[in-house]
Amino acid sequence: MTRSVRIAQHSIGAGHRPFIVAEMSGNHNGDLKRALDIVDAMADAGAHAIKLQTYTADTLTIDVDSPRFRIGDGHDLWGGRSLYELYEQAHTPWDWHAPIFERAREHGLVAFSSPFDATAIELLESLDVPAYKIASSELVDLPLIRLAAATGKPLIISTGMASVGEIDAAVTAARQAGCEDLIVLGCTASYPAAPEDGNLRALPLLSSTFDVPVGYSDHTPGIGVPIAAVALGACLIEKHVTLSRADGGVDSAFSLEPDEVRGLVVESERAWQSLGTARIGPRPGEREGLRFRRSLFVVEDVRAGQAVTEHNVRSIRPAGGLSPDAFESVQGRTFAEDVARGTPVTWQLF
Repeated sequence: MTRSVRIAQHSIGAGHRPFIVAEMSGNHNGDLKRALDIVDAMADAGAHAIKLQTYTADTLTIDVDSPRFRIGDGHDLWGGRSLYELYEQAHTPWDWHAPIFERAREHGLVAFSSPFDATAIELLESLDVPAYKIASSELVDLPLIRLAAATGKPLIISTGMASVGEIDAAVTAARQAGCEDLIVLGCTASYPAAPEDGNLRALPLLSSTFDVPVGYSDHTPGIGVPIAAVALGACLIEKHVTLSRADGGVDSAFSLEPDEVRGLVVESERAWQSLGTARIGPRPGEREGLRFRRSLFVVEDVRAGQAVTEHNVRSIRPAGGLSPDAFESVQGRTFAEDVARGTPVTWQLF
């Protein structure tokens, strides 16, 4: 079993409840007050961490509106938009990071971010973030991974779109650069993602192949997919969040509202608690139930010498007598003594 990873005050791994990361992304809608309100709402909902994305349009791309720099017209949410325009709308201003992180810490939330270039890491280091998340599209940016790993902070690497070879290169780069605490996330990098594209059965394979705790970065609607991911070994769940999908926003269509986050926290922990061990047999909570299994009982007063019949011995609850299947073996035998109604049937009675 892979060991757990420590991020701030939380241990993340198979032996610990799922770690729920609320991804704000661009759902602040360009309003710092709304961003702080999201932090408050996520703390109230029971999330364990708030995550930002640290970039500007100019650190991610250049302002060119040609087909190569434009999202395809058929995209469900952002069709036809230029990358620069989308990132300009969705980015979190760098001077907002400190107040957002401070508000999170006031609530006891872990606050961290996805850096997208070296200047982002420099900013985040100045804010003493406890971990870094590498986004799926940046998994192939090995220099960025090495820079983040060199900080000595835990890394969370998302694997949407990635081949096994690309994941191996990213994990190797992180480890060679000094990362000792690594979590790999299964992910489908489509926005929104269809549940049938979730491929959750790959999670145990990711864990065993790379000897890491695994999680899931989910872009599907609702909470069903991440709860299923917990059943397949995910110890960290990342979901985009918003105050209200009706308010709009670049990611609002596949983001959870506060009540849904609360449900995710509760139900994912229940899913984790239910996993148990690979063992078949009675559970401790079934001990009382075992007393009320069926068994053979004398159901009417009998005299010594009377024969056992279907009228005076029956299979009833509770347990304590011979098994129901023993009736054919005792039928017709005679009682050795008087027996009162309600006595469990044992071989000593005959």
